[in-house]
Amino acid sequence: MLHELLLALLGYTGDLIIDEREHSTSLGIDSPISDHPTFNLAPDISFIQPSERDLIQRIITLGFYYRELDRFATRSRNLSWIRSAKPSPAVAAGKIEKPSVYRRAIANGIVEILSVYRSAVLHIEQKLLAESIPILATVTQGLTKFFVLLPPLYELILEIERDDIRGGQLLNLLHKRCHCGVPELQTCIQRLLWHAHQVMYNQLAAWMVYGILQDQHGEFFIRRMEDKDVEHGSSHQDISEKLARMSTDDTSDWHLGFHIYLDMLPEYIQMRVAESVLFAGKAIRVLRNPSHAFRFQDDVLHQQVPRGSHKIQGFSGRFPFHKDPFVEKELIGEEMLPQSEADKIETMLLELKESSEFHKRSFECAVDSIRAIAASHLWQLVVVRADLNGHLKALKDYFLLAKGDFFQCFLEESRQLMRLPPRQSTAEADLMVPFQLAALKTIGEEDKHFSRVSLRMPSFGMTIKSSQVDVPRTDGSSGALQSIASSDITLDGWDGIALEYFVDWPLQLFFTPEVLSKYCRVFQYLLRLKRTQMELEKSWASVMHQDHTDFATHRNDRVNCSVSQQRRQRSRPMWRIREHMAFLIRNLQFYIQVDVIESQWNVLQAHIQDSHDFNGLVGVHLEYLNALISQSFLDIGSLSRILDSIMKLCIRFCWNIENQESSANTSELEHIIEEFNKKSNSLYTILRSSRLVGSQRAPFLRRFLMRLNFNSFFEATARGVLNVVRPRPAVSVLNQQ
Repeated sequence: MLHELLLALLGYTGDLIIDEREHSTSLGIDSPISDHPTFNLAPDISFIQPSERDLIQRIITLGFYYRELDRFATRSRNLSWIRSAKPSPAVAAGKIEKPSVYRRAIANGIVEILSVYRSAVLHIEQKLLAESIPILATVTQGLTKFFVLLPPLYELILEIERDDIRGGQLLNLLHKRCHCGVPELQTCIQRLLWHAHQVMYNQLAAWMVYGILQDQHGEFFIRRMEDKDVEHGSSHQDISEKLARMSTDDTSDWHLGFHIYLDMLPEYIQMRVAESVLFAGKAIRVLRNPSHAFRFQDDVLHQQVPRGSHKIQGFSGRFPFHKDPFVEKELIGEEMLPQSEADKIETMLLELKESSEFHKRSFECAVDSIRAIAASHLWQLVVVRADLNGHLKALKDYFLLAKGDFFQCFLEESRQLMRLPPRQSTAEADLMVPFQLAALKTIGEEDKHFSRVSLRMPSFGMTIKSSQVDVPRTDGSSGALQSIASSDITLDGWDGIALEYFVDWPLQLFFTPEVLSKYCRVFQYLLRLKRTQMELEKSWASVMHQDHTDFATHRNDRVNCSVSQQRRQRSRPMWRIREHMAFLIRNLQFYIQVDVIESQWNVLQAHIQDSHDFNGLVGVHLEYLNALISQSFLDIGSLSRILDSIMKLCIRFCWNIENQESSANTSELEHIIEEFNKKSNSLYTILRSSRLVGSQRAPFLRRFLMRLNFNSFFEATARGVLNVVRPRPAVSVLNQQ
């Protein structure tokens, strides 16, 4: 009876102690876990007293718990799936059982506990064989603490098996069960959590030290976008192919490659900390995997630097293709991610890994430190090595029209072309001629960034909403063509002209398609504004030239001279309106170029000088772009539509007065003038509203309004339009022609 009891405590039943499941299912290793203890005394035993039967029944439940825990550990630690790509018998039979490194870690902890239990049973056996002492009392006294430990552990694995808990969910479950009032059980669960955390720290080390996502079974809270098939079971060969590809991906991984998988994010790790982990790993991937073209450019740059002066703008690198041993020695430790920094990150994670308990504050501090290291070196790579400020200056020159001479020349060269409707098949090629001519006349050889700029003419003659942003890619390493119009504005012929800017590695991390789209949105707006301003100037110059020619031709002819003077007298209202148009466009252009763009550019430059954090710089740059769009009123639909209408009216007005040969088009001019007066008054009324003036949208808006309304003309006419509907003076004069 003693040996039957001791064997039952180790999970082996016999004649006296039986397993109820033996009559219905086999006891193979893959047998399902039981919901309740199934070890019982044989019903035909008559020599045991009822009190002893109850005590034995309580004792042998420990044997059941031991067996089920041991089976769980054996299943979880089974590594046969590594040796063979063939499906396991369980999978072949229709039961999908996915491997889990976290369950294997828990199983290792359970094995430790079961080994202590086996030692206790062996000690009881030795004690009973050496002395003639009460059997049941000795067994009960020797296994007391396991009555507290094994049932909760059994409930734990039962929940894990039933709900298929793995990865971060398993960490959550263990972390919750750590909070209990039984010290022995709390210590036991903390040990299991420690084993599970070892897996998490190994994954964190692979991710934040080497930039490798070591997560074959989809249990880490960082996940690739295309790894959803891991959840549904992938073959070992597919997983191996993905792991091999992880170290060779380009910077597209930065934006779309990885994300935080909330289902596997432990609740005790805040979202902010998880985002820092995600950023640090992506930064390490970029730093450890520079593109071949960037390595070659950096090598040429180093070879051009005289010996003894290998530091470039505060940062330099060590590259294996330097043949000069002296140069190699000088460049040791100056990689994009020095080995000392990688060792520092690994040491931080190792300290966390070796701690017996998980300390949330220590974990968050370590993650923040690692993120700061990665952000600093990524800033050094993008800002210093890749000359970010030079590219920002180029975008300002071309997308924000800082090179005014170039665009003035381009618009003059293409002016006659833009008088005709664009041909969709050849519009882009037609524009390239004046674009290249303007470049030859104004762009010097020292401007190395002009070669990255190209002109594009996307589809036109259609309404494009701001929510329908079309960003087609031209190739894998280039920038993106951004074709954006403000909300509900119809593109009129050449108004859809766009610029494309090609960026190399690693600038794709900074100049995303969304960023370039915002630049192009502002560019299209500024180009239309400049084109309108130029047309107003050209129309005045053209008509004045013709007027002087007529005066010179007929200066001795009194009749023709008097006719010319009468025509000039009748045209004065038109020139007054043209001056009003030019006044509005000039002030709007000055406001955007000086008060908005230049002031925001100075703010951006100050932040670049003070910042040494890549993420902070990205945020500052986005604020810069958003300020340009906001303070230029591109995000206010009503103002955008009014400004668009005003520019269209100005161009129509210029074309009409240049092409007029008789008074046949007087009615159209009257309509244009009336519409312009209405639109300009509406613009002023909206701009001076308390919602805009009292906000931080446009700090220089009051100065702009003061320029427009320096003599109270706009205020008086706007008030008149609001109070009384009456014809404009200019229109009444034209009606007298």
